[in-house]
Amino acid sequence: MNTTAAIILAGGRNSRMGRNKAFLKVGDRLIIENTVGQLRPVVQEIIVVTNEPERYRYLGVTVTTDIIPGRGPLSGMHAGLTLTPCPYSVVVACDMPFINGGLARELMALAPGYDVVIPRMGNHLQPLFAVYAKRCLPLIEECLRQDIRKIIAFFPKVRVRYVEQADLAVWGDLERLFCNVNTPQDLDLAARMREESNWD
Repeated sequence: MNTTAAIILAGGRNSRMGRNKAFLKVGDRLIIENTVGQLRPVVQEIIVVTNEPERYRYLGVTVTTDIIPGRGPLSGMHAGLTLTPCPYSVVVACDMPFINGGLARELMALAPGYDVVIPRMGNHLQPLFAVYAKRCLPLIEECLRQDIRKIIAFFPKVRVRYVEQADLAVWGDLERLFCNVNTPQDLDLAARMREESNWD
């Protein structure tokens, strides 16, 4: 898909984990390496947004830092969308050990005609495994300038396609698919999930 990028957000403080979550192992694989491996076949380029750029260069991806720092994930989205020439990007968090490249491809296939394509389970959205159009940039920058950090704050001003739970379920266990590793307890849970099935 030569018009899409992947933006991996790796600029968090890791305060609850106490170490860089992207470089945690679940099973025998680093989370960041699994994420890159899943996304590389389905996008034109991969951008990692981080405040530790040297740690990620070995992955053979584009690495950048926040342009407007200190505003959380929205800052990382802004930096990635600014850098890529692609009209659509799938944005993912660096701490999701079971990212599925097939689902990322499916979300991007739904993007034409919309500005955001986002999974929704009931009332719960997954803004850090979603597709964003480059044309969202002015609205994201407006939020950042006003120190508005909530990702979905600009959604009322754009065209959003919600992908519902029933459609997501074909990709497997949603608890596993959208698992985030924020704490040591989360890491233990992910390890148990990994033992129960192979990497997608």
